[in-house]
Amino acid sequence: MSVDRVNGMSGTAGDTWPPRRPDSRRDRGTMRAAPTGMAKKALLLLLPLAACAPDGPRMPDEWLPALEAFGERIAADVEADGVGAITVALARDGEVLWSGAYGWADPEAGVPATRETIYRTGSISKSVTAVLMAILADAGTVTLETPLAELVPEIEAFQDRPEGADPSLRQVASHTAGFAREPGLSGAATGPVEGWTARILESIPTTRYRTPPGTEYSYSNIGFGILGFALERAAGEPFMTQVESRIFEPLGMTGSTFVIADALQPRLSRGHANGRDGQVNTERPALEHAGRGYKVPNGGVYSTVDDMAAFAAAVMGRGGRSLLSDEMRAEVLSVQTPEDPESGYGLGFSISTVDGRVFAGHGGSVSGYTAHLLFEPATGLTAVLLRNYNRGQTSLGGAARELLVGLSVN
Repeated sequence: MSVDRVNGMSGTAGDTWPPRRPDSRRDRGTMRAAPTGMAKKALLLLLPLAACAPDGPRMPDEWLPALEAFGERIAADVEADGVGAITVALARDGEVLWSGAYGWADPEAGVPATRETIYRTGSISKSVTAVLMAILADAGTVTLETPLAELVPEIEAFQDRPEGADPSLRQVASHTAGFAREPGLSGAATGPVEGWTARILESIPTTRYRTPPGTEYSYSNIGFGILGFALERAAGEPFMTQVESRIFEPLGMTGSTFVIADALQPRLSRGHANGRDGQVNTERPALEHAGRGYKVPNGGVYSTVDDMAAFAAAVMGRGGRSLLSDEMRAEVLSVQTPEDPESGYGLGFSISTVDGRVFAGHGGSVSGYTAHLLFEPATGLTAVLLRNYNRGQTSLGGAARELLVGLSVN
């Protein structure tokens, strides 16, 4: 484990780190739990690695006891799991103030998790897709009210279509278009990443409406897949290329991608999934690196805690980073769902209010990985937790909220 307090210091770990490589068995992609041979002292070791800019955000000293306790609990949970790792970061205005890495990025290779470890982010990808939509709306390429059928007329083949149904991009991005969660197509979530648009077109005739558009919240993976496809058609440019050129590259998100290039491979964590037989399996997560069917705009992003912090800052328009106009930012971070004006879903982000404080973010879960991003637009505080295990003692969403709610900001 490493814990970094970014506060104008530098240092290195002693010989207690990295921990001893765990035994493993390679047959059938299953793993034994890693041994718990980390000393208590090592669990609490601080490894400050970098300095803040003089005018950058700094962590108040009074936060440190709470952060140490938080990190100790995460470390204990990972140790109890005996599987995988969690990397966590606390940032403000896109600058990481504190981070911790607990467990193994790749137990078989003896690679510990670090702040630079890459994980799949699951449905946080939906937030990325919604932000791309907002960028294109700012540019006049689309509007939030553009009918989805104007860009993807194939949706007229949806099953159980309510009379007059004509969902807008806004409704798709807020899960109020009325679509089912998944298509009915067998194998929709398999196949090469480069062929994801073909899977979308194959999936559309097997997708049904659950409710009329605009009437209620109905979470839809296929909806966000089709949204990404619509944005590709609207801009006349591949969806993944647009995300890279309009979001990742401007923000310096060098550890974020849809396809792991050779240069990033050493930083990629090994995913761990619980199979039906109760064994922890690494084969299925590995297969999904090469192909996950239509699940690219809604679940295809790989990233790091630093990159996710930079993304959140740009969504908030803080720390000198901005991707959106003020008007579009307000749309993205406003509740769009009809049930509750304070807590619900915006455009690609869950919105919640706790003791008068408004938070936005998203969780993610795919085979072998879970993730959570949470930020407070009023203060710029951001929590990112990434894990290469699809279960575990720690609720990442609960931990992110605990971390931010527990810190007072003047």
